[in-house]
Amino acid sequence: MFENLQERFGRVLKDLRGQGRLTEDNIKDTMREVRMALLEADVALPVVRAFVDQVREKALGEEVMKSLTPGQVLIKIVNDELVALMGAANERLDLSAQPPAVVLMAGLQGSGKTTSVAKLARWLQEKQKKTVLVVSCDVYRPAAIEQLRTVAAEVGAGFIPSSSDQNPVDIARNALDTARKQFKDVLIVDTAGRLHVDAAMMDEIKAIHAAIRPVETLFVVDAMTGQDAANTARAFDEALPLTGIILTKTDGDARGGAALSIRQITGKPIKFLGTGEKVTALEPFHPERVASRILGMGDVLSLVEEVQSKVDREQAERLVKKLKKGKDFDLADFREQLVQMTKMGGMASLMDKLPGMSQVPEHMKSQVNDKEMGKLAAIIDSMTRQERQFPAIIKGSRRRRIALGSGTQVQDVNKLLKQFTQMQKVMKKMKGGGMAKMMRALGSRMPGGFPGGFPGGGMPPGGFGL
Repeated sequence: MFENLQERFGRVLKDLRGQGRLTEDNIKDTMREVRMALLEADVALPVVRAFVDQVREKALGEEVMKSLTPGQVLIKIVNDELVALMGAANERLDLSAQPPAVVLMAGLQGSGKTTSVAKLARWLQEKQKKTVLVVSCDVYRPAAIEQLRTVAAEVGAGFIPSSSDQNPVDIARNALDTARKQFKDVLIVDTAGRLHVDAAMMDEIKAIHAAIRPVETLFVVDAMTGQDAANTARAFDEALPLTGIILTKTDGDARGGAALSIRQITGKPIKFLGTGEKVTALEPFHPERVASRILGMGDVLSLVEEVQSKVDREQAERLVKKLKKGKDFDLADFREQLVQMTKMGGMASLMDKLPGMSQVPEHMKSQVNDKEMGKLAAIIDSMTRQERQFPAIIKGSRRRRIALGSGTQVQDVNKLLKQFTQMQKVMKKMKGGGMAKMMRALGSRMPGGFPGGFPGGGMPPGGFGL
């Protein structure tokens, strides 16, 4: 997400950093570039105008003109205004009501609503330690109820059966009674969608809303629809008292216009981003972290959170102990690190959060994709235990056998061994505490950085899964 904006802003900000002083002329030129970047990202025109005016007004202030680093001050202004535009801070779900807290999901057909119900159920169970029930009031779309049953089972959430011959309002009322009797913390209600906003759909959702009085009414919208996402959200907000937005399919949206427009147009916060098809691909929306990504500064905080929640701590600790004893990092360890990266969403997700990645050429990024990681794992699987432990013995004939067994070329095996050798050098630095120093330095540069680096004073579990 935001690839196009990152690229355009990257060029603008690079030019700014080189400015010894700011003048009305170069601020005007910068604002023209920023305006074009936002319009190309499909941000709504009124939002673009307001944003550019705010930045220009602050940029022409005395503080910027007198600063020794005016370019950096202007970058900070752009960052702060991006954060303000998207809502200042993450707004959490308000589930403080008498259980069961009811969450109503609304949205158009095809927006990813049913999948988002399962993703949210999983997130509430894992992160908030809530007991969750889900129910479908979509009696119109074929297999909608079965789809919810399937994804609910996948995430381990309770499912309340319903059928197409029932009244949607009755389904919602019965589900609420069931959730009360079972002493569940949260009930998530999936509603019917349409291909466009229509009166009949709105009347039905209003009736469901009145019957179950949800504490959260979330509008699920496809990020790839750009400005239309914001306009549709506004139409729903006029009919329902929305409390927040879930922006889906952000992994397929290179522009990011919806994320930058919705808050301003509807006044409602984006609470979650859907970042892929898997049920784990849901993350809370943090405006300050998104602004940091847009400006090419990465999102180290989210990366650390992913490491802490998804990396196998026991495996990571075993590896650290092994290295501290002076034993070599071998190919079996390397394969385990590939598995850990896959758990964290793969290389694309990791690279999106690393600082400076917007400056890396696309052809280089494409070389480190998840398909390549699968190929590397297949090559290692084709080796004997001895070869994994002692990679130095893998010579010509062994390389040909491994390539044949993994369905790859000898060049691929050579490439893996070269990458492994580089990784082994990095891991050797851990013996002398070199990695811990590197992590402490990185931690001190983080916004509100952890004193002494990452929690625990050293490297994150699994060293970012590497």
